[in-house]
Amino acid sequence: MIQDLDRIVQLIEHDWRDAHVLVIGDLMLDRYIWGDVERISPEAPVPVVRVAHQSEQPGGAGNVAMNVAAMGAKATLIGFRGDDADGNALEKALVKAGITPDVISVTSHPTTAKLRVVGGKQQMLRLDTERTDDYPAEAYAALIAKIESAIASADAVVLSDYAKGALTEEVCQRTIEMARRAGVPVLVDPKRRSFARYRGATTICPNLNELSVVSGIPPQNLGALLDAGQTMVTDLGLDYLTATMSEKGIALLRADSRFIAPAVARQVFDVSGAGDTVIATLALALAGGLQMEVAVQLANVAAGVAVSKLGTVPVNHDELLNSLMPEIELQAHEKVLSLDALVGRAAAWRSVGQQIVFTNGCFDLLHIGHITLLEQARREGDRLVVAINSDASVCKLKGPSRPIVGERERGRILAALAAVDAVVVFDDPTPLRVIEALRPNVIVKGGDYNEDTVVGAKEVHSWGGRVKIVPTVEGFSTTKLITKAMTPALT
Repeated sequence: MIQDLDRIVQLIEHDWRDAHVLVIGDLMLDRYIWGDVERISPEAPVPVVRVAHQSEQPGGAGNVAMNVAAMGAKATLIGFRGDDADGNALEKALVKAGITPDVISVTSHPTTAKLRVVGGKQQMLRLDTERTDDYPAEAYAALIAKIESAIASADAVVLSDYAKGALTEEVCQRTIEMARRAGVPVLVDPKRRSFARYRGATTICPNLNELSVVSGIPPQNLGALLDAGQTMVTDLGLDYLTATMSEKGIALLRADSRFIAPAVARQVFDVSGAGDTVIATLALALAGGLQMEVAVQLANVAAGVAVSKLGTVPVNHDELLNSLMPEIELQAHEKVLSLDALVGRAAAWRSVGQQIVFTNGCFDLLHIGHITLLEQARREGDRLVVAINSDASVCKLKGPSRPIVGERERGRILAALAAVDAVVVFDDPTPLRVIEALRPNVIVKGGDYNEDTVVGAKEVHSWGGRVKIVPTVEGFSTTKLITKAMTPALT
């Protein structure tokens, strides 16, 4: 069970849109050639890949920024690119993804590019274009100036170091110093044989192999490796060290304690880019004020989504929210939503192809007729949304003695039912405004209605949906229950 689920849902659905993460580091262009392998070349013992299609997207630090943007936040990306066609393609892709690229073009180095050839689901070959020596001094001066200008508006800073030359010790230390002075957390994704240049960061996020290289302890000796990580926390002046451990989860190491968040079980197709997803999620979690123990649990969920995809593909906020749905569904109050939150939740459901069913009513004194209606409605799709009349609306419809049960209690009771995925309260005479905002695939009403009397029938047909009338359970109604309760028992 993930801790602080209420706050996590609030961040994903609302607060991250106001968050700003500054990503600094090595920029790359990831290119893919996708195809099928059916034979071996007669010219040499190598597989022949028949090309089906090609794709390209930002990699390296750019993929961290892509994850930040896909999760709904603002991402600013600072780094170097070459004065070449790959650099133009990289910057164009960043802008298209909604990222602000504050990129310095240099003539001394090409844009770092990786071309991967994938046959079926197997990577066959990778071709790299790069130079890893230092950039000119004036380029670093311009880089630091851009960081100083951008850091004041940042809620978190990520140093994404792929050891391609952008993040020298001076760049790292100047950035950490400026961020610390501004009260902004700094997270580092390292690819170095020493972590000394990241001294003073909030956290460094190595995987076990990277931690092994720095410490000299084999990855198989997990206990000693994590002990070494805890020592680094003190030696490097970190708040904590965050070690990703693949199927073992994520270890949060403080100088005097450790916390391990278990991995989320998912089918693994490709681990490339998963580290970028983890650090982007951690940065957004810290920007939103989550405790780090909670942040690593959320990052594990995001990593589970990332490894289930082929290629370096960012995780978006709908996918992250959908991965949390099993836990959200266990907490009734998480299913009672405002209309805006409902529309966002519905977008997450639709992103994975789920059909949305809608019904509405007062649901004052829940009875077997209501339960039957809701269970039958749920069978018409993947998600059931129930709109309930507000107390004021019920009073206008039923009279001053109603409702018997208030809207908050009615909402929570309905949300606790397994058949119900979301509840929204409406104050209008009809639920038409909710229907138009939600755009359900199916509207369900009881047998005392027909299509001509169902509010929203015309609208749902206009976007290709349908109306379903289900039989009413005879002999049950809220009015009868109230009458029975108020009738004196015979003695």
